[in-house]
Amino acid sequence: PQAAFAHLALAFRCDVFTLRQRVQVEKQARDAAEENIQEELGQCQAALERLRPSCTNPGCKETLEQLQRSLAVLAAAVERATSAAEKLGAVHQEARMSRAAEVMVQHVENLKRHHMREHAELEEMKRLIQQNSRNRQLAETQGE
Repeated sequence: PQAAFAHLALAFRCDVFTLRQRVQVEKQARDAAEENIQEELGQCQAALERLRPSCTNPGCKETLEQLQRSLAVLAAAVERATSAAEKLGAVHQEARMSRAAEVMVQHVENLKRHHMREHAELEEMKRLIQQNSRNRQLAETQGE
């Protein structure tokens, strides 16, 4: 537990040192991915709009409308997926932090037990020294 504690403490220090930069990089990557998806959805919408004038029969118009509805559903699904991915990332981080905190708590508990044992041994040694001192004084007074 002590080695794991030291490892975690070092990892926390390193994480804190780079956290702001990593958050910024990940935010930029997320924003770029969302922009790319929105661009693709916009291009699909524009293609459907370009097709609209050339669709004259009812079957073609129905297919275009169905494609537009599917595109709207896809856009909403992308929003939900982005939100779910962020929540999943947060839960994964919470799980990592929970394990780290458990290691730290276990280390602190071990330190407390070690301290209590040493304190008890110290108290016992004090008691033995005092008893030995009294016995010596008693022996000296009896010898006189």
